Amino acid sequence: MHKVFVGDKPIILTTVVEQETNFKNYLLNTVNLRKVIKELNTTSIKEVRLIHKNKDKLLKKFLKKMPNVVAGGGKVYNENRDILFIYRNDKWDLPKGKAERRETIEETAIREVTEETGVNGLEIVKPIETTYHIFKRNGRHRIKVTYWFEMKTSFKGNLYAQEEEGITKVEWLNKEQTEEALQNSYANIKLLI
Repeated sequence: MHKVFVGDKPIILTTVVEQETNFKNYLLNTVNLRKVIKELNTTSIKEVRLIHKNKDKLLKKFLKKMPNVVAGGGKVYNENRDILFIYRNDKWDLPKGKAERRETIEETAIREVTEETGVNGLEIVKPIETTYHIFKRNGRHRIKVTYWFEMKTSFKGNLYAQEEEGITKVEWLNKEQTEEALQNSYANIKLLI
């Protein structure tokens, strides 16, 4: 099962058909995604489930439904085990950004974290979840596929918010602050923390 978010509401890719309650089932092969996105954005429905018989083909078939944007990002820990957060569009988020040509996804993740926060000396510990969400740019919907990495750093310098990317704050948050920040964050970020 995979979750693709439209705002904070999920499109769930699954092989299981269940009785509809506060969600709707559609067949992945014949679904009109624009209609589903509109339904999630304008009604009280909690989620949509897209059904396909082959669980190994669910994600691949879904990703062919609209253009994809590939991104990399980091869940970065300092030596105190605080997590690096950015504040953008009135929500707490983790640093991430689009991949550039001839760049590995690991290089993308490290570059984007550094550009958005000013933090250097990043070391990837391990890959973590890949998240999916649908966004609209220039009147067209796209699926953002973000590859996330757990990172560590001993960086002690000043944090720098990349204002041209709409980032207004960059902060190291401890466990309690992280829990508070997640009250005003995205569903995808909650999955990662």
